[in-house]
Formats: sequence, C-alpha cells, structure tokens
Amino acid sequence: MIGLGSLLKKVKAIAPVRLIVSSFVLIILVGTILLMLPVSARNGHPTAIVDAFFTAVSATCVTGLVVFDTWTHWSEFGQAVILLLIQVGGLGVITITTGFTILVRRRLGLRDMQIAMENTSGNTVNIYHLVRTILAFTLSCEFAGALLLSIRFVPQFGPYGVWIAVFEAVSAYCNAGFDILGFRWRDGSLIGYTGDPLVSCVIAALIITGGLGFIVITDLFNAKIKPCVQKKKPGHLSLHSTIVLLMTAVLLVLGTVLFLVMEYTNTLDGLNFLEKLNASFFQSASMRTAGFASVNIGAEHDITKILTIIFMFIGASPASTGGGIKTTTFVVLAATVISVIRGHEDTIILKRRIDKSVVYRSLAIVTVAMLIVVVSAGVILLTNNERIGAIDALFEAVSAFGTVGLTTGITQILSPASKLFLCLTMFIGRVGPVSLGLAIVGKKGRNKAIAVRPEGKIIVG
Repeated sequence: MIGLGSLLKKVKAIAPVRLIVSSFVLIILVGTILLMLPVSARNGHPTAIVDAFFTAVSATCVTGLVVFDTWTHWSEFGQAVILLLIQVGGLGVITITTGFTILVRRRLGLRDMQIAMENTSGNTVNIYHLVRTILAFTLSCEFAGALLLSIRFVPQFGPYGVWIAVFEAVSAYCNAGFDILGFRWRDGSLIGYTGDPLVSCVIAALIITGGLGFIVITDLFNAKIKPCVQKKKPGHLSLHSTIVLLMTAVLLVLGTVLFLVMEYTNTLDGLNFLEKLNASFFQSASMRTAGFASVNIGAEHDITKILTIIFMFIGASPASTGGGIKTTTFVVLAATVISVIRGHEDTIILKRRIDKSVVYRSLAIVTVAMLIVVVSAGVILLTNNERIGAIDALFEAVSAFGTVGLTTGITQILSPASKLFLCLTMFIGRVGPVSLGLAIVGKKGRNKAIAVRPEGKIIVG
C-alpha cells in the first residue's frame, strides 16, 4: 500500500495547473455520488447517474443548466450539496484550501504559492493578501445579499425564506443561476420577480460583482477604497482593472438597450416602461454568465437569442466566478484587429503595448472555444430525436461553455450523449481550454534549448 507521505509527495509533484483541473474532477465525482443517494431526492429514490453527474458538473462549474427543477426534484439535503458545490466551484478549490492553509499555518510554501498564482490567472500580487481578500469579500457580499433578499422572501415564505435568500445570494454571486423557487413556478427561475427591483437589482449586483474578478476587486480596494478610508490620495488602477471595468460597463449598457428594443413588444409585453427597463438590465447582467431568467428565454426573438449567444460567449472577467472567453480576451483581439487596420506592428490598448504572448493566448482561447461550441452544438443536433433548431442547439452549447445556464427549454429533453458532451463543455468552460490543454500535455521542454528554425512566409487575408 502507498503510505500517506508517499502520496503527498506524488501530489506535490503534480504541476499546479494539473492539480487545479484534477481538484475540479474530484469535487464533481464526490458531488455525483452524494446526489445519487436517495436522501438527496425529494421522492426518496436514487437519481440516475447521468442526471446526478450532469447536475454536479453544472453546479461545480457554476453553470446552472439543469435536467430537473432544483426544488421539485432535490430535497433540502440535495439542495445543500448543490449549494456547497456552487460555492467551492465559484471560489475555486485551490482558493478555499489556500485560505484555510493561511488561517491554520499562517504561511504558504513555494509550491502553495505557485498553485495559488495559477488559480488566480497568474496574478503576482501578494498571495496572502489576495486570498484573504477573496474569502472575506465573497462571504461579505453573500451575507449582505442574503440579508437584502430576506426582506422580500421572509415575509412571503416565513422562516423558509431565509434558506431561499441564502441559496439565491450564493448562486448569484458565484454566477451559477440555480434557484429553489420551483414550488411557485416550476422551471420559471425569477420570472415571478420581473417587476420587483429589490430582488432583481440585488441579484444583478451580486452577479456583476462576482463577474468582475477577484484581482479587480483587490485592486479597487487597495487603490480607491482603502485610501479614501485612510483619507489619502487614491491611487491608479492597473490596466487590467481599467479594461475590465470599462468593458463591463459597456456590455451592461449595450445589452440593456438592445434587449429593451428587441423584446419591447415580445417577452417584455405587459410591463410598464420602468419594469421593462429593470428586466432588460437584469437580463443584460445575467446573460453574460449567470443564467437567471426574468423572462421566458424560449419565447425570445431569434435575433435576441443571437445577441445572447454573443454575450454568453464573451462572458465575465478573468479570475472571477464567471465563464466565457473573458472580457479581456475579447478586448485584446478587438484591439489587435484595430491595430492591424491602423498599420501598427503591436497591439495597442489605452496607449499601452500588449505583449504578443497575450495576443497569441487570446487567439488560442477563442479558436478552441469556437471549435468546442460548434462541435457541442453538432452533437446536440445529431443525437436527439426531438426537433431542435440550430439556434437553440447553438444557444445551449454556448450557454454550457460560457457556464451561463440560460436555456431555451431543451436541456431536459436532451439525450444522454448530449448531456455528457455538455458536461465536458461546461468543464472546459470552467477550467479554461488552454489550462485544460496544459493539464493534459503538461509543460515539458520549457528548460530545453529553443531550436532556431528558418522563417516561413505565407500569405493571409
């Protein structure tokens, strides 16, 4: 038998990116086993392994696609398992374990530092400070969100409203999209609160905050909030934080306006203007990565679904609880196109030159992401007897990759093959296509001498 010491040595020898990917796999497998138990289902019967696995993947990858209505099928124990998977998946397994290490040992080894940096997209700021900030800020936001949501849910549902408020707050901050309001409207998400600014605005605020990314939150705190409290001059935000905040604001405003115009007389019909504006803003915040719905997604115009597909594909920001190719990746590629058109040799963003390795990584992410989405949509179209339109199949595939969770209503009728492939798509979307590739092939040959190869010339365009 392998001793504990030998096992720990083998674990420490694993590359950081592989350890992160492996940790997600382990959590998903544990979640699957727990959700298969009879105690996890409301009817007391075991859940089929494919459905339990799909739910565990969706929760751990903070997606929100479901094969069952969360309240209707899952018992309170099952809901608690799902919520725990959401929390662990949203924060990241390594972030949580690193946080506990800091609390217990007060010190991280070099190996721990490498893993923590890998989990925060290579961020080189003080890991101790970053992890403490992540944990403290996350719990504070979720507590504040649950407190505000209790104002609405407790008067409506009594003490049970507290559990609803906690579940919705954690799900919203982690951009998961799961809800437990199925006892009021099955598979209706937050449609019953379309015109309620308290519920929709609190959840939208949690979604946006969770989607900004922990690095941006830390930068905002250190550069703006902390100096103000200490009555000092505010500092400057990093280029990364500036791009994330600007892009988030642009996408929120653009999404709100376009959704309002496209759905004004369709899914928004019957609401007054302020309610329509509120619902449009909520959908703009949710459709990039959260998966909550305040309107009937399946009844949207095709042009609105295409808009949603684009926003879901872009997703949230790096080192956040959201998915997608990430806002910064989109900005880098867009800036590269503009720079080429202007005749620049380098990619320029806000008068700063972007390293070519960042451009190459962005191009790789988008290329692989598009390939995964197309293949996933193709599998859905090929393996289902039910008539599913191409737009709905593409919508489901992008929703899975972007870990969004919005659906046009086809998730529950998908074949087992489609569900399993969507599980793979959700997993790749959560850990990142490049990170998964590095975990599979490893980082061998980094220390070897770089071969000098002859230059090759090809014609493009």
